Amino acid sequence: MFLGRYTHALDAKGRLAIPARFREAVADGLVLTRGIDRCLSLYPLAAWRPLAEKVSALPITDPDARNFRRMVFAEAADLALDAQGRILIPPELRRYAGLERETLVVGVDTAIEIWSPDRWQAVEALMETDGAAIAQRLATLI
Repeated sequence: MFLGRYTHALDAKGRLAIPARFREAVADGLVLTRGIDRCLSLYPLAAWRPLAEKVSALPITDPDARNFRRMVFAEAADLALDAQGRILIPPELRRYAGLERETLVVGVDTAIEIWSPDRWQAVEALMETDGAAIAQRLATLI
């Protein structure tokens, strides 16, 4: 389970240190892909496989499904931690998420999100102003 928020910096080569408390859960490999909200989503293989199966099962006759498959798989990267517990974020994914130097690594239960501070700040502001309304709309799902 991934919980909490951590500030980490990308190095000059685009490597990001994964928080120490998350490393054991991703030691067997991980997949990095585009997140829906202009962040990056990092999945341990155990969480990636069921998600990939669901996305792959979407009907190819549906244009939205085809585009969602492209979003999830086209720039996905199969990664492993290096000896220092870092991953190399490919340049196209860094551009997509607006990552330059500082990042926020956010645990979201079964996955990790990687955010630029500016984009995270916008999401955080939305959660602060609309949090109660969001919870109310989703109450039937819990």
